[in-house]
Amino acid sequence: MTTAPLLGAGVIVPTGDGRVLLGRRTTAGEPPTWSLPGGKVDDPGESFEQAAARELAEETGIVLPAGRMRVLAVLLDHELGRPRLTAAVLAPPSLAAAEVTEPHACAGWERFPLDALPGPMFYPSALVLGSWLPDLADVRRAGTYAYPVTRGARVTG
Repeated sequence: MTTAPLLGAGVIVPTGDGRVLLGRRTTAGEPPTWSLPGGKVDDPGESFEQAAARELAEETGIVLPAGRMRVLAVLLDHELGRPRLTAAVLAPPSLAAAEVTEPHACAGWERFPLDALPGPMFYPSALVLGSWLPDLADVRRAGTYAYPVTRGARVTG
């Protein structure tokens, strides 16, 4: 039996002053970790940028335009026993207040300095941050692959 791959986006929301938005992930059945906003590509025809903007709004109440989102890399891992493809999406800087809109999955949002990120980090979020911050790129485990996106490579249809 083949299990369908997971497709998602992790959203990096920088502040513009050297911090990034992270949430205390408290998903049932999983150990608590820190995580970027993000989630699955749900809608037919939805791009990674659109999924990132939608998930950001759903999880935090922060509304940023999909057209200002930029895919930095596509990351492939098999941590769950099936393929998981995550787009690392960079949002425009924002200091908008983040609300806990999904209390079953997140205990709160905070902004952390890039040189003092908390742990443990949700694995896909660590990969996404590693695509943005080269010093964190060594978090990849065996069976994880990173595909940086070349500027201007976006094709719309």
